Amino acid sequence: MTTSSPSSRSACAPAPMPDGSSGRRHQDPEHPDQGERLQKVLARVGIGSRRSCEDLIVAGRVTVNGTRAVLGQRVDVGRDEVALDGAPLPVAPGLVHYLLHKPAGVVTTARDPQGRRTVLDLVPARPRVFPVGRLDADSEGLLILTNDGALAQRLSHPSHGVAKEYLVEVQGVPAPGALRALRRGVALSDGPTAPATVGVVAPGVVRIVIHEGRNRQVRRMCEAVGHPVRRLVRTRIGPVSDRTLAPGTWRALRPAEVRALGRAAHDRPPGDVGRTPGGGRRGPG
Repeated sequence: MTTSSPSSRSACAPAPMPDGSSGRRHQDPEHPDQGERLQKVLARVGIGSRRSCEDLIVAGRVTVNGTRAVLGQRVDVGRDEVALDGAPLPVAPGLVHYLLHKPAGVVTTARDPQGRRTVLDLVPARPRVFPVGRLDADSEGLLILTNDGALAQRLSHPSHGVAKEYLVEVQGVPAPGALRALRRGVALSDGPTAPATVGVVAPGVVRIVIHEGRNRQVRRMCEAVGHPVRRLVRTRIGPVSDRTLAPGTWRALRPAEVRALGRAAHDRPPGDVGRTPGGGRRGPG
């Protein structure tokens, strides 16, 4: 009978990982024999190769239900919440995320008593999706539709203050004083607006970026400084934009875009720009 020496045993032992752990593979103690391996799930949703996903897990950047994940852990994608760098990932089966360029005259509802076209008429009927936020019937531009309730809730919640950019044609040419008022915040019936980013694109055309989501906010802001809106187009939602998307058309969001939206909704903006004093339903357009 042969025995191994201490030196040979240490040579076969797994090397310590960067986080100080032994590097042994573990399974979820709550349901060790169920679900998929975490690195496989991460790879499937577009995080990277399985090897690179393993590296992320070892580096401590992945959590499951708020607890740091371990290599080889199994997850139930229909129940567990998986996050990368604190931002939840869309790992549940059957999730879809659409980016629609809403044309003027289309309403952001599931049904319209007046029989007008709705945004749901412009995207696939199955699986059923719902719009994240709203644009007025007269407003145009980008709108996200999804069946990912968790992401939709984060994007819509005022505490996260996801930036939205609008290209706005107004009556007249705003003077420097009007532009300063928009930047600093203007008094509305539901309270003063938070500071906005405002730039001049052309005479009578401004670009406005806000982090709030009040009822018809951009229109009311412009009217408050004496320049009612002629045309309003939303050009960006958080990190997502698409100048090539024609009115009335849609496309699926890329996995990287979905992750970027999750990060944008996870990172609270500085100060108090995410508050919504009046909390309107129809959205800032």
